[in-house]
Amino acid sequence: MVCIIALIVFSILGIFSATHRALAKEALDCVLRRITLRPCNTGFNEKIKARLVGKLLNRSVLAARLFNKHFELISWLFIILSITSAFYVVKGGYNYYLYGSCNGLNQSGFCVFDPVGENNKISSLENSSCSLEEPSENKLNLSNLDLGQFPQKSFGVENQLVFIGCYNCDYSRKAYPLIVKLANEAKANLIFIHIPVKAETDYISSYAYCAYQENKEKFWDFNGQLFNSEKGDIADQQYVKTLAEKNGFDGAKLQNCVADNKTKEIIKRQFEQVQLTGVYGTPTIFINGKALVGPKPYRVYKGMINKP
Repeated sequence: MVCIIALIVFSILGIFSATHRALAKEALDCVLRRITLRPCNTGFNEKIKARLVGKLLNRSVLAARLFNKHFELISWLFIILSITSAFYVVKGGYNYYLYGSCNGLNQSGFCVFDPVGENNKISSLENSSCSLEEPSENKLNLSNLDLGQFPQKSFGVENQLVFIGCYNCDYSRKAYPLIVKLANEAKANLIFIHIPVKAETDYISSYAYCAYQENKEKFWDFNGQLFNSEKGDIADQQYVKTLAEKNGFDGAKLQNCVADNKTKEIIKRQFEQVQLTGVYGTPTIFINGKALVGPKPYRVYKGMINKP
């Protein structure tokens, strides 16, 4: 069945060469005849066989003899390899479209469509460095977390988005606007949880908490601007305070809330609770309870929304 392999190869080469286009036509005719249990009437198999044996004779007489003797078997082996390869390519493409990875949801193995693994990169909570980690999906869940204590925008529908991210994480900054867009388009309930991966931005958790307590509506614009700000800027507390005031928050009231020991205790308790989810890096996003680790393409997020 060398004609099948030849059809694939010569069809590709035929894009660039008229000679190969003619061979591709012969290969197609041969394939169609073999499918209908008829022999190739062009002698195509023999033509290809003679060419290959001739090439091998220039290198090794023994190899040419063996190839000539087992030509049909070798052809079938290549057919099987071609079909197997095609299956995995199609499977990888299907997984990539659905999950952003050829290997499945949150799987970080090599993917030809995402060779550097951008869709699975995170900022690690363990060493505060951006890295690629193998996710442990069986440990990621929201069952031990009281979501009512975190900022949320509710539309009263069944879809729920829980975004666990860090203002200073490049991957969170990439994913956050997509999740906000999805929440607005799907009218999904959105819950935001800040979990810092850099020591210099630990303090922003208090600012976010206090801003939400002061004005739940204004909080979301302020939150979006924090993600859009330069990372060097949000390391400066004065910048964050000024940004909050520009969004209509009372600067003095906000500062008093941030400095309050009660606020610090609440933030500490929230962080301890978030760790019970099994989260190990940002962003971690739960869509209707299903965890996605790393910044996925928008189509992946959208595909997990329950349709009305």
